[in-house]
Amino acid sequence: MIPLIGYARTDGAEGLVRFQADDVADAAQMGAAQLQEGRPEWAYAALVVDAFLRLPNGRTDALVIEAIDYGPQRRSIKMAVPYRPHASELGFAVYRPKFVGTSGFEEPDYDAIADAFFAGVDSHEQAAAVWNAHLVDESV
Repeated sequence: MIPLIGYARTDGAEGLVRFQADDVADAAQMGAAQLQEGRPEWAYAALVVDAFLRLPNGRTDALVIEAIDYGPQRRSIKMAVPYRPHASELGFAVYRPKFVGTSGFEEPDYDAIADAFFAGVDSHEQAAAVWNAHLVDESV
């Protein structure tokens, strides 16, 4: 997957920025730098990168999402969505998302963050269809 940033502007418009380079790690670094810098018109944005997540039971593929609210009190969250690749003998599967970290919150409301995350998933018809068709309701 090509690293990308989805953003919402202060006027309510939304968009995507894709990052391409000869090496996907370089593209991910470009995306991370752009996310941290932001743009004056962005209200909030989220970077999605295909990576590996180290868990107690080993390393797994995951989409790592870092989201930033550029408001007066800048806040950010980092989540990961572990998945089983389509090349696996068991086939493609998506597992429950995991919270990796937060910044700028006194006490993060994880239920509200999860609700916002799933609203974002549901707002993208193609992604929601894949998610719902391949969700394995278990944690890895």
